[in-house]
Amino acid sequence: MHTAMTAERTLPAAATASTATVAVLITLVALGNITDFGTNQEFVRHVLAMDTTFQDEDLMWRAITNRTVQDAVYVAIIGWEALAALVLIAATLLWLRGLGPGGRGYDPARRATTVGLVMLLLLFGLGFMAIGGEWFAMWQSAKWNGLAAALRNVTLAGLVLILIHLPSPQWHPGRPWS
Repeated sequence: MHTAMTAERTLPAAATASTATVAVLITLVALGNITDFGTNQEFVRHVLAMDTTFQDEDLMWRAITNRTVQDAVYVAIIGWEALAALVLIAATLLWLRGLGPGGRGYDPARRATTVGLVMLLLLFGLGFMAIGGEWFAMWQSAKWNGLAAALRNVTLAGLVLILIHLPSPQWHPGRPWS
């Protein structure tokens, strides 16, 4: 019986650990941006101003040089990161509840994790890679280029998202798998 219980919980245990890992990561990212506000504030300002790109006149009309707008974008990024962190922390707790004795299933945890991970995909994929990287030509900057960090976050969030959506009877122990 003990072996069957363990086998039924391997995928949910991996989902729990993976969700917790992403939750800790994005919590530390948000905390770092809050406690060391100025460092990444400068990053966002330079990316939006496009002042370290190739200065192609066909692209420079996209630049945002208004400091108030730049800072509002940065605060919005931090708020989004903090909200995603809270969602993923809650998701981790839901996973732990599902793993516990008499757990109520994994559907709430999968839904919450999905929301948190999609938030990260939007932030780092759409926000940093597409908008920052392409629209504001961040890829051209030798100093203010966050594409590698964004790719790490997109990759991690994407892998965990795939993991939690793998079809498996482990999501509903004791029920026939369809």
